[in-house]
Amino acid sequence: MNNVEKRLAEAKKHIDSITAPEELEMRLRSALNTTTPKNTKRIAPIWKVAAVALFFMVIVGYHYNAFAFYGKKLLGFDEVINGTLKELNDEGMGQIVEKKTELIDGTDLIINGMMTDANQSIVYYTLTNPNGIDDRKSDFFRPAKVTGFLTNSAVVSGTSLMNEDHTEIKGTMSFEPVSPFSKKLTFHFWQHLQNNQMTERSISFPYNPNKAMQTEIKQSIKKTLKVDKGTITFNSITATPTLTVIEGSLNVENFDRVDFALDGIELIANGSPIEVLGGGSQSSFNGIKFDIRYDSLPKELYSLELVMKEFVGYQMVKEKISLASMDDEPITLDGKELLVKDVSTTSEGVEITIATDDDVMLDGVSIETKKELTSLKTTVNQIKAKQKNGRVMKERTLLFDTTVEPEYLLIEGIHYMKPYKNVIEILVD
Repeated sequence: MNNVEKRLAEAKKHIDSITAPEELEMRLRSALNTTTPKNTKRIAPIWKVAAVALFFMVIVGYHYNAFAFYGKKLLGFDEVINGTLKELNDEGMGQIVEKKTELIDGTDLIINGMMTDANQSIVYYTLTNPNGIDDRKSDFFRPAKVTGFLTNSAVVSGTSLMNEDHTEIKGTMSFEPVSPFSKKLTFHFWQHLQNNQMTERSISFPYNPNKAMQTEIKQSIKKTLKVDKGTITFNSITATPTLTVIEGSLNVENFDRVDFALDGIELIANGSPIEVLGGGSQSSFNGIKFDIRYDSLPKELYSLELVMKEFVGYQMVKEKISLASMDDEPITLDGKELLVKDVSTTSEGVEITIATDDDVMLDGVSIETKKELTSLKTTVNQIKAKQKNGRVMKERTLLFDTTVEPEYLLIEGIHYMKPYKNVIEILVD
């Protein structure tokens, strides 16, 4: 007997020993019971046919999670989810849980189901109380983490929707991915007590890792780009049915001088940008680690590019602004606008109220009098405000520790979102 015949014989023996999962067997039996009997030739059980097909796919080297086809749609969440998650739910990619526990105030918490892959784990839940739910108590239910074997997944984000009667909340909560070795998971959450204290509660439920969706792309990028104040390295991309994640590290001196400098990095698939869903950064021993989260990639993928359209930059301006007379005309700092709105002296010191473009932070700020220079002490009262010209700008007050009326406002440089337009091509099969 040659190797192929031996493997086929072993496969036949294995197939003969397979029994249908309870849920699938019940669904097939129900369908047969409701169908009018016909005199037809005997057909092999469908599960054995499916197993033969699965064996064939393994032989030719193609691996796919066949169990995903036997999921169910999570009902009642159409208004909470949209886009990719709604499409996946409509396809029955969720794993049904339907585990219930009662909260302190009598509200029922139901874990309806999960949707998992290598990028994230999404918990679908319902809060219901016929006596009403007080949505003003934002801390009465706060998801914290999901734990299990080799799993300690922190919460990432979430969304929820209250019904018109204020008796039910439908929500989803995204966590870090769970281990494929976990067979049972525990959902941890905080509850608000009447004495302004919090208590941790949990609810456990079985988890079937075979129903996790497969990773579509996982590869290294390892490309480093130079920016004004350092470097940024894109390490890897992981694309799953729910999410696409770019991970990297950076060592950029002025990274925190603008609000989330990673906003200017685009993922372009088949010539069109993929929607940015979020991201984050954290300090590490070797610098700062970051991730950027995008929507899922197109099923038919022809090209993929990472484009650094803009990123935090720095420009020396050496600007000396006269405070003798102010008007409504903005001052231009390397293409960015600045308005001096008010100069006053209070018991706190000299206060200068300015407005700039939203992405601008000033550097090396001081005021000059006839006798001395006084450096900026602090910045207070930052808001976004509509200006006379109709533009919404970032407005704040600069505070200087002196009571001497200044003649000039001095600015050494500015941190801002600078155009870079660097392109990294990512190979696709």
